[in-house]
Amino acid sequence: MAVTSIVLAVLGAVAYVQASPKSTLVSARISPRADLPAQAQRISQKAFNVLPQVLPLTESNATTFFIPPGSTAESLKAKPFHVYDDDFLSVIGPDPKLSLIAHEASGDPIFHEAVVWHPPTEEVFFVQNAGAKAAGTGLNKSSLIYKISLAQAAAAIDKVNASGLVDVVEVPSNPTVINPNGGTNYKGQILFAGEGQGPNIPSELYIMNPVEPYNTTVLVNNYFGRQFSSLNDVAINPRNNDVYFTDTLYGYLQDFRPPPGLRNQVYRYNDVTGALTVVADGFVLPNGITFSPDGCKAYVADTGANQGFWGWNQSNPATVYSYDVLDDGTWDNRKTFAYTDSGIPDGVHCDANGNVYAGCGDGVHVWNPSGKLLGKIYLGEGSANFNFAGDGRMVICAETNLYYAEFAAKGGSYIY
Repeated sequence: MAVTSIVLAVLGAVAYVQASPKSTLVSARISPRADLPAQAQRISQKAFNVLPQVLPLTESNATTFFIPPGSTAESLKAKPFHVYDDDFLSVIGPDPKLSLIAHEASGDPIFHEAVVWHPPTEEVFFVQNAGAKAAGTGLNKSSLIYKISLAQAAAAIDKVNASGLVDVVEVPSNPTVINPNGGTNYKGQILFAGEGQGPNIPSELYIMNPVEPYNTTVLVNNYFGRQFSSLNDVAINPRNNDVYFTDTLYGYLQDFRPPPGLRNQVYRYNDVTGALTVVADGFVLPNGITFSPDGCKAYVADTGANQGFWGWNQSNPATVYSYDVLDDGTWDNRKTFAYTDSGIPDGVHCDANGNVYAGCGDGVHVWNPSGKLLGKIYLGEGSANFNFAGDGRMVICAETNLYYAEFAAKGGSYIY
């Protein structure tokens, strides 16, 4: 009887702890299940582990949008912060917001890549899509650089659609950065990966002054006398300050660069010695690149599933790979970090806690450092790139749409 009483008492205590709203244990374990922020919704992955009908690949694939059971296209967009794991609640905080701040009605995809925050002027830069037919760029003309004011964006955050309230200003680089794609902060300036144009304008890394007269210089334009194929993205490692960048085939696949003369690789540039080396290959189409806040991990997106004008090959990667960055700056231990469920992972960035964000087919996906999907900033359209603009602020490019978000996470970018 004594033993039974003890067991019943313990069970009663457990039941009380689970039920009591004042319990510390309940607070630690149950509080993530509290009411969600106004612009957030929980997506239960168990709800679609088994579907009554699994559509054929011609109808459900990387180019289509998956609508979970009980959701609609409209409901998914109405509350754009999708919680796949309760840890995402600490990423978005109690009051995340997303606002459409600009729209290009002509169809020209001017909100594409190279999202870079310049703190002294509180401006964010980005570039037009160099390879899209709707842009009229490529061999016809170089794509353009633009900027916005963060003050204007922040003033419009309470409006779901604030298009027209934020000025989109063209930036006349001089000499012109030819077909810029990726970009990052670099010694108080902006470092762009230029894709090149035709056979005689090589792909180059450009440094641009982010204030007038926006003067530019070239940092690197060859590998031992050989042209790069089509430089795509660039990042600085905070451990060694070296420049790492990806070279891929999108200029060729979009008809404004010649056939490749080098492998698709990741390069490392030492700014002190000028040494240029290869740190990784074995990709189909290496694309976005970033580092963890401590510089010990590198992340590279392989967007091989999207072959540009050649169409899609969905047996190719739509994958983020991670690497260990060794003390000497070389890379080791390649790992499949994440395979995206929508489109391809293009631009990649980390927050201050090491969570990894990627622009994908339906918005921005967020994983923890072990590769667990935490959630999405759902747009219902693709995002090639985005970036933090200081703590709790993010600018998201979506080709003809530009978004501004405010949420809890702090940016993991380093300023040089």
